[in-house]
Amino acid sequence: MERITVDVGPLTEPDVVAVARHGAGVQLGAAALTAIEASRAIVDSLADDIEPHYGISTGFGALATKHIAPEQRALLQRSLIRSHAAGSGPEVEREVTRALMLLRLSTLATGRTGVRPPTARLLAELLDNGITPIVREFGSLGCSGDLAPLAHVALALIGEGTVRTADGAELPAAEALRGHGLEPVELAEKEGLALINGTDGMLGQLLLACTDLDLLLRTADLTAAMSVEAMLGTARVFAADLQALRPQPGQAVAAANMRALLAGSPIIASHTGPDCPYVQDAYSMRCAPQVAGAARDTLAHARLVAGHELASAVDNPVITPDGRVESNGNFHGAPVAYVLDFLAIPAADVASMSERRTDRMLDVARSRGLPPFLADDPGVDSGHMIAQYTQAAMVSELKRLAVPASVDSIPSSAMQEDHVSMGWSAARKLRRSVDALTRVLAIELLTAARALDLRGPLHPGPATGAVVAALRERVAGPGPDRHLSPEVEAAVEFVRSGAAVAAADAALPAPLA
Repeated sequence: MERITVDVGPLTEPDVVAVARHGAGVQLGAAALTAIEASRAIVDSLADDIEPHYGISTGFGALATKHIAPEQRALLQRSLIRSHAAGSGPEVEREVTRALMLLRLSTLATGRTGVRPPTARLLAELLDNGITPIVREFGSLGCSGDLAPLAHVALALIGEGTVRTADGAELPAAEALRGHGLEPVELAEKEGLALINGTDGMLGQLLLACTDLDLLLRTADLTAAMSVEAMLGTARVFAADLQALRPQPGQAVAAANMRALLAGSPIIASHTGPDCPYVQDAYSMRCAPQVAGAARDTLAHARLVAGHELASAVDNPVITPDGRVESNGNFHGAPVAYVLDFLAIPAADVASMSERRTDRMLDVARSRGLPPFLADDPGVDSGHMIAQYTQAAMVSELKRLAVPASVDSIPSSAMQEDHVSMGWSAARKLRRSVDALTRVLAIELLTAARALDLRGPLHPGPATGAVVAALRERVAGPGPDRHLSPEVEAAVEFVRSGAAVAAADAALPAPLA
């Protein structure tokens, strides 16, 4: 089994995806354990200080002025976790929970939080053994971090709450720990706060979305190229010199992808020349690189923010190298929340353009010779008419999901936390956006492939033709109407798994960028 080492330095996006999505194991590095021990020694030295220290000898939030006697501090930490594990709603996806666990462990490994080594080790052991606490969808306001989701994880560390094992079975946490030879921890001063005061849930979902969108934007170039080809469009507008007149970096990448995908296409060549009756293509075809390119540039900005977050130690208070325990506001989720919201905008727009191309292929007045709705026997058959309805419904949903969550704020904790980020909410809706964009692109691909088949005896280019051939291993070609939903779902998996892009890459001199 692949194992990721969590040390004092930052994790990478591939590290997080490997652990969260692909089940890679986890171990703590030696430098991390040294740093953890050093910061814990500082906390221990302050535990008996007559001067109050937030999170060590005081209550939390609006109760920060209340001094807590030494004999009550273990109870205080346990009570903090129990009370904050107040989530409600559907169970969060396993990959999201594993991502937030890994990212919290990464912050613990910096030695800025004051936890004890056994506590950090147990969190690593949960990840390594595939034990995933059950986290509920609602409960985080994104400030102070993702309190409720992280508290549900911390609950498992003290042997309470419920978890899922690696095979998906639901068990009480204590039973799952025993089954792997693990013992719960009794939290000491500062540890409860250190386990829950971070933006790890929203950051984990951002990193997973960045990985997904990277694939989907290459897929969008592919589906756009297939639609241009199927609609007897021109590839001239994607020429490098024309694109260079507007030197947006993402646009250049998208246009280069489309040039490569359309190279050597007999369909494109069939109507190239002075006698071509089509002067210009619609914006949804002609401007595809501009939209997919802007989406890439947005993704690049989001990854820049995510990189800064991966290098962060988000906790409150923090233990500084010179021995101070300092309150701070680094737990506020605004930096992550903004880019989570930002990414939902191009997701909606790329999907909107995809749906317009699909609609154009189905409309006999605009499809340049294709049969109505690509039906086998129009009137008797409806072809892909309702598949476009499904696309339209999802595009409408995507537009609603593009409304930012981060502009909202609901004060909490008796007005101590009087401005919150709603970053977790932004992350949850971005996940729905990514799923909907996947489905919209899959329907365009399914429709464009059918249209390309109907252009026979002309054939698509090598790359787009390879994609059609790979799809045909999963979905039959044109013919009378049949149950369409299973074919849509097969196309969705074809896109989501990366098989569609892989099929194109296999036929290209270099993979899509």
